[in-house]
Amino acid sequence: MAGPKLTYQHFCPAARALEVVGEKWALLIVRDLLAGPRRFADLRRSLFAITPKRLSERLSELEEACVVAREAAGQREVWYRLTPRGQALQPVVEDLIVWGVEHALRLPQPGEAIHPGRATDAFVTYLNRRAVRLGQPVAWVVRLGPDVSYTIRFDGERWSRQQGDGPADVRIETTPEEWVAFLTASLKERRRALGAGLAEARVAGTSERIEECARTLGRPEGATSTGVAT
Repeated sequence: MAGPKLTYQHFCPAARALEVVGEKWALLIVRDLLAGPRRFADLRRSLFAITPKRLSERLSELEEACVVAREAAGQREVWYRLTPRGQALQPVVEDLIVWGVEHALRLPQPGEAIHPGRATDAFVTYLNRRAVRLGQPVAWVVRLGPDVSYTIRFDGERWSRQQGDGPADVRIETTPEEWVAFLTASLKERRRALGAGLAEARVAGTSERIEECARTLGRPEGATSTGVAT
């Protein structure tokens, strides 16, 4: 049984919107569904710390608000997807990601789940929203283990992240923990990490392309962390 619904007793479109998507986990569910339909187990695995009861409550509330719809694909298989009203939240979620990168970025805390793909997607979103452009198309491959690789690509207009390996201007072999630490590090720290990786044959590419990767991908200059200016 869901608890009392969040209300602000305040007439304002922002308050009304928060009454719909302001409960804990609601926007993170929307964030995950922006990538496509998910099953209950998919969302549980992705959100990690959410309980089955809380996830059920949030999905029911979002269904009631016509943000999420459920579709039965069989007797025991149900998929959740965003409605057009839910899809309209995409710029809101992307703006939150940009704000988080610029004003709330920090290393993972003990016990926090690490999703290197989602962390990478956040920075790809940041580069697109801030219209970061390079002089030519590039491809950077990040290898996180024998079976996990991502290709970060700039095609001359937009940034993207795909699963899998391929031709690359820069290749990085690292761990999920080191990769998230790299993304949240300062430019000086990213240069140091890539230089050390080059010396250990875990980073490959020309010095110019490696510097381009260090300057572009990760915590922007002047970003603040948990309210502390850098």
